[in-house]
Amino acid sequence: MTTTTSTLDRQAFTGTMARVPAPVTVTTTVDGTGRQWGFTASAFTSLSLEPPLILVCVDRAASVHCAFASAEHFLVNVLAKHQADVAARFAARGADRFTAGDTEPCELGLPGLPDAALRVACRVHEVLDGGDHSILVGHVEATYTSARTPLLYCDRTFDYPARLDRVEHG
Repeated sequence: MTTTTSTLDRQAFTGTMARVPAPVTVTTTVDGTGRQWGFTASAFTSLSLEPPLILVCVDRAASVHCAFASAEHFLVNVLAKHQADVAARFAARGADRFTAGDTEPCELGLPGLPDAALRVACRVHEVLDGGDHSILVGHVEATYTSARTPLLYCDRTFDYPARLDRVEHG
């Protein structure tokens, strides 16, 4: 089925984009008072090699938006295949996302998930308008990579690439 932009509705757009496999991330920061903030996102990608930039998108209506829009640094944790429960917790509204005790200071001292497939620590380079989202552009300052298989989100379900299935964990 083909839908043109003149007749495109929200359901058609979200249904189409749900078919695009995406990494599952938990992005974290700490505000000026020391409070930890985090959210689940699948809108994450590399942006530039020189300088090393990535981007992650945060919903303007999210409770964490102000903390991230004013942050100096943030950490993107790309979840491992066994961390679907972590993704769900950081996506839940009104929950204290850090009560499980599975985060610890990681790169740049930011709250991170030690069992993540990888982590990318950034200084905020720019915050751009992205419609109903803000685009956080991060200048990469540190990275961590494990052998764990990354978790993906596709067709509204969690999955992982079997071809990359290297380390069982959890």
